[in-house]
Amino acid sequence: MDPSPRETCMSVRLATLDDAESMRAVYAPYVEAPVTFDTAAPSPAEFSARMADAMRAYPCLALEQSGRIVGFAYAHAQASRAAYRWNAELSVYLEQSATGCGRGRALYDALLELLRAQGMKSAYGLVTLPNAASERLHEAFGFKRCWVQPHAGWKAGAWHDVAWYVKELAPFDDDPADPVPFDELARTRLDFVRQVLANAGAALAHRA
Repeated sequence: MDPSPRETCMSVRLATLDDAESMRAVYAPYVEAPVTFDTAAPSPAEFSARMADAMRAYPCLALEQSGRIVGFAYAHAQASRAAYRWNAELSVYLEQSATGCGRGRALYDALLELLRAQGMKSAYGLVTLPNAASERLHEAFGFKRCWVQPHAGWKAGAWHDVAWYVKELAPFDDDPADPVPFDELARTRLDFVRQVLANAGAALAHRA
């Protein structure tokens, strides 16, 4: 029997800390592979604190199917020093059942649009090699591989290289305004944020 529209319908919304455990469940299987350099699944408290830190200044998006989170994507600081504050690093994780059909692309597209509105200048993606799907995703969005960090981490009995991808989001002017924290953007430009999320949902429906 074909699944009903309700069963196949997916939507994108802003994630909250109440979603942390559902997002942790999506993330945990990736710990078994070199995709992430966590060597053990983070505890609920650790993962919640990690997401709280990111959500203070950056967007975090939840992919829902029939009211259940099956994927998420978020941005976070690329480095901690103040002069790096115009950079953001992106991450996306999907349940295996939710991969394909451009779902990661829809989440990435929304993240990039929100980061531009914040005033970010560059977006980074770090890819443990080899990972053909992630490499294709970044290349499809115009990310450039700026360098490969050799032997970046030891996991699963081997050393793994990490490719650094970067995408310019805005011109590098000589007097850049500070990026707007995402919680402020969501308060002051709520209609814009809602439209970005609606566009992501429409893209998912089109690709289904």
